[in-house]
Amino acid sequence: MKKYDVVALGELLIDFTENGISEQGNPLLEANPGGAPCNVLAMLSKLGRKTAFIGKVGKDSFGEILAETIKGCGIDSEGLVFDSKVHTTLAFVHKKPDGDRDFSFYREPGADMMLSEADVNTDLIRNSKIFHFGTLSMTHEVNKAATVSAINTAKESGALISFDPNLREPLWKSLDEAKVAMKFGISVCDILKISDNEIEFFTGERDIDKGVAAIRKEFGVSLVLATMGRKGSKAYCDGILVSAPSYDNPNVVDTTGAGDTFMGCALNYICENGIMPDKEQLAELLDFANAAASIITSRRGALRVMPEKVEIDKLRSSKY
Repeated sequence: MKKYDVVALGELLIDFTENGISEQGNPLLEANPGGAPCNVLAMLSKLGRKTAFIGKVGKDSFGEILAETIKGCGIDSEGLVFDSKVHTTLAFVHKKPDGDRDFSFYREPGADMMLSEADVNTDLIRNSKIFHFGTLSMTHEVNKAATVSAINTAKESGALISFDPNLREPLWKSLDEAKVAMKFGISVCDILKISDNEIEFFTGERDIDKGVAAIRKEFGVSLVLATMGRKGSKAYCDGILVSAPSYDNPNVVDTTGAGDTFMGCALNYICENGIMPDKEQLAELLDFANAAASIITSRRGALRVMPEKVEIDKLRSSKY
């Protein structure tokens, strides 16, 4: 028996999101704790899973806020380390008129990219059923080495490997480097969550089915979960294809964290049903995850405000 259901490694940062206009006409920004891997863990914790995080923040006020936040979310913070020389990474999220987002990062350097191989708490990984990561922990040589080492430890311990590219183009020196990191992540994972725009970026295919088919043919990923925003999601597993529509939400405030919420729900379902669910189980996984993702878009930020299971069940029941 392993102590943790999911251990994740990667970025933990502050997302500054727009929250109105001041009396002077200036935009007001809200400091929301964030970072894709921890968002995933926060959703899992809401569903009763045991989780732990591995990463680095600055030894500053934002780092302290983040440390207290993940503890408050029920995430084990034993693997979180502090950097006394480099500040916590900051991201500024601007919402475009079409609802999409534009990110500006203050990360040259940022504490999360300074996570070294020596910083990685391998005991946490050895005691986890699933190890989860993304590409942002591979943007520089130091954190890339830490990520590769952690993956090797996870494989040696028999953990399932979960990967979400979470492509953020401004953080890469070149998009070729981003594609190499994505290729590596896909080549080592058992579970892949990938968005429609990432499929097109990586394979050149706009057709989701053709893009995923190319990925599975080359890399043999056991389970691929494709998210398509308002068009819903799809799951591909052992010759099975399942689709599920999204939940319309007229009250969208912030789409940041929707994919992470989806991923947390998906990993929760895998913890319950295994890596090779049948068609009905996959349909259930997608519907539950889509509902949770819809709820989170009506809130600013993600890490602190993940939906409760009762909220998700209520939204799903209203559909039928």
